[in-house]
Amino acid sequence: MRKIIHIDMDAFYASVELRERPELQKLPVVIASDHPRAVVAAASYPARQFGLHSAMPMATARKRCPQVIVIPPDFDKYRSVSAQVHQIFQHYTTLIEPISLDEAYLDVTENLQGLSSATAVAQAIRADILQHTGLTASAGVAPNKFLAKIASDWHKPDGLCVIKPHQIQGFIQNLPLKKIPGVGKVTQEKLAALQLHTLGDLQNIQEALLIQQFGKYGRRLFLYAQGIDERPVETQRVRQQISKELTFSSDLTLLQCHAAWQQLAEQVWNSLQKRQLSARGLQLKLKDPQFQIRQHSKTYQQPFRNLQELQQAIPQLLSEMQIASSQKFRLVGVGLNQLNSAAAIQQLDLGL
Repeated sequence: MRKIIHIDMDAFYASVELRERPELQKLPVVIASDHPRAVVAAASYPARQFGLHSAMPMATARKRCPQVIVIPPDFDKYRSVSAQVHQIFQHYTTLIEPISLDEAYLDVTENLQGLSSATAVAQAIRADILQHTGLTASAGVAPNKFLAKIASDWHKPDGLCVIKPHQIQGFIQNLPLKKIPGVGKVTQEKLAALQLHTLGDLQNIQEALLIQQFGKYGRRLFLYAQGIDERPVETQRVRQQISKELTFSSDLTLLQCHAAWQQLAEQVWNSLQKRQLSARGLQLKLKDPQFQIRQHSKTYQQPFRNLQELQQAIPQLLSEMQIASSQKFRLVGVGLNQLNSAAAIQQLDLGL
């Protein structure tokens, strides 16, 4: 049985900034740009008491908390601190799966320091992070990634939650389904329509019915209901998508967005080339003034060969979305998926 730790830094971006400005520690602080339509990148815990949270429009944040203090983001600084944290991880295990700058899974079934338990490893890592960075981290310890992820959020901030094998059934029985990674608003509504509200409720549903209702994800829901997650910690995590978004200072029609699409296509193409990847999938995202999101994606038989092919594919996808010419949008985005190594594609082309 595996021993998995999920580490989640507490209000990471905000905490990094507050470390240098301790006089703001007890005040509502958010990290956000000065763009007219900026959204919150991170909120300090005092800010969260006003209902502020990441991805919230700054206009809404200011209404809820007029005295909010806004600090512009410094991602180079956050990346540097994240690297420090990951160096600490490496003292305890080589099996590390980074999820983001502030979050990672660690497999400590065998740890490099010879500590007696995964709990002891988690305690040591949290202490090292505090000592070397001045920041707090929450940790979840469990036999699998699914449970460790949920556990890390259980006693935030600066918390530790341990789920031992014999505690799994008791822990998940009354766990709300919204706590499951991947269960968003739409899935939650579908589950509620089936009178399913907790993982305990799911235990009484046949796997075939869940697959019928939710496709492949139904299989995962069935396993989660048993407390099962066999996914290993992946040290070489394959990037699933390269995407870029652009928020406009004022709402634009589809025709007025033309330059933005071309700019975003160039940005994702450059990122693809830099990582020496190819892409067969394209996804477009549009957000209207009411924050409703429309998305459309397509997978092609062959990967895009150059930027021009990508730029030409965008209007074709847009035409399939049948958007009214008068419809306006506040944000558009371009994503590339179905990624593969460019070298592997080249070998196929050469018949190697």
